[in-house]
Amino acid sequence: MGFLKKIRGFFHDDWCSKCQSKMEEKNRRLYMLPMMVGHYTSHDDAEYYKKNLIQVNSKADIPIGNYACGLIAYECQECGHKAVKLSIFLPVRDEEKLEDAKYFENGEMDNFIER
Repeated sequence: MGFLKKIRGFFHDDWCSKCQSKMEEKNRRLYMLPMMVGHYTSHDDAEYYKKNLIQVNSKADIPIGNYACGLIAYECQECGHKAVKLSIFLPVRDEEKLEDAKYFENGEMDNFIER
């Protein structure tokens, strides 16, 4: 199932996994990860991201060679389901080289978004 969620994220990350309705974007933020190019390690635990994400205002605030993370929080207007997508990427010139995508749909990131 994790593989299917990852694929869905590339094409339809705003679809509700519960009722298949389009979800509304509630929040969007940009973070830096304390990992340098060549040292990326994937993590499935939301706690890792809550402890290590450093909010930034723009990609220009991310030191060269550090990974970035785009966070999008969604909420379904039909059934109330919430989901958070993390897109981990390496900013290279004017492009985002996607490294990984993580979905959290069981409230794991709720207290992080609310702060």
